[in-house]
Amino acid sequence: MSGKDNLTAVLYGIEDLRLEQRPIPTPKDDEVLLEMDSVGICGSDVHYLVNGRIGDFVVRKPMVIGHEASGIVAKVGSRVHNVRVGDRVAIEPGYGCRVCDYCKGGRYNLCPEMIFCATPPYDGNLTRYYTHPADFCYKLPDHSRTAPERLDVAKELGADGTLVVERGADEQDVVKKVHALFGGHAPDKTIDCSGAEATSRLSVLATRSGGCAVLVGMGPAEIKLPLVNALSREVDIRGVFRYCNDYPGALSLVASGKINVKRLITHHFNIEETAEAFNTSRHGLGGAIKVMIHVQPKDKNNPK
Repeated sequence: MSGKDNLTAVLYGIEDLRLEQRPIPTPKDDEVLLEMDSVGICGSDVHYLVNGRIGDFVVRKPMVIGHEASGIVAKVGSRVHNVRVGDRVAIEPGYGCRVCDYCKGGRYNLCPEMIFCATPPYDGNLTRYYTHPADFCYKLPDHSRTAPERLDVAKELGADGTLVVERGADEQDVVKKVHALFGGHAPDKTIDCSGAEATSRLSVLATRSGGCAVLVGMGPAEIKLPLVNALSREVDIRGVFRYCNDYPGALSLVASGKINVKRLITHHFNIEETAEAFNTSRHGLGGAIKVMIHVQPKDKNNPK
C-alpha cells in the first residue's frame, strides 16, 4: 500500500490545522489496518483547535485529530480473530493497559496508561489509513431500511418533556420548574452533560435527597458547587470520565431501530474540506449538530 494516498488532518497548535500525507502504518499482531470511512467532529476536537488544550491535556507536538470514527478492515494482524478483511467497524477510541486493577475490573477508562485517540500525546484517526487494537473494533450491523413504524418507536423512546431556561434565570425558580416536570417531585438522578457551572449546580440542587447527581460534561477546570446543600441532603456527586464497555450496547440499539441517530448528523464534508467542516462545527453554522468528515470519496452510504 506504499503508493496509496494517506491524507491526514494534523493539528500543529492553536488555529493551526493542516492536511498532509503520512506513511501508511503496519498493524501489529493484535491490531487491524483500517481504511477509514468517516470521522465525526467532537467538541473536544474543536476545543483543542481553539485552545490547544483541555485541562491537563496539552497539544505540545503535531497531533492527528479525530476520534469518533468508523472504517473498513484492510489488513489484520496474526493474532486477530474477531474481525476479517472487509468488515465495517466502529472504533472505540480509548483502550487501557489490560493488566492494571482498573482494566481487570472493567473500568479501563480510568487506566493511568490509557491511550485515547486525539488526546495528547496520542494521535487520532482523521486519516485515510489507521491502525487500532482489534478488540476495540466492533462490527457494524448490515445496512437496513428504517421502517416508518420504527421511527415512531424512536419517538416514543425520546424525552418525555423539555425545559428551556433563559440566561440569568433565578436558580431556585429553575429548580422548581424541574420538579414540576416530575409532578412536584425531585428526580432520583440528574445528569449534567454540558459541564457549565450553572447546569452542574442545577443538577445538584434539583436532585432529591439521597439521590445522585452525575456530572459528565467537561467545562471549566474549577467551578462552584453547592456542597453544603449536597452534604446535608446526602446527594451523591458522581463524575463520569469518557466511557467503557458501552460500544456493543450502543451499536445494538442503533441496529434495532429503537434509536434514530441519523437526524443528529446535519452536515457532511470530504477530508479535503476539513477546515470548512471545523468552522461549521465550532460556530454552529446552518444549525450544525454533528458534522461528519468522509475520508473516502462519498457514495450512496455517505451522501453530502
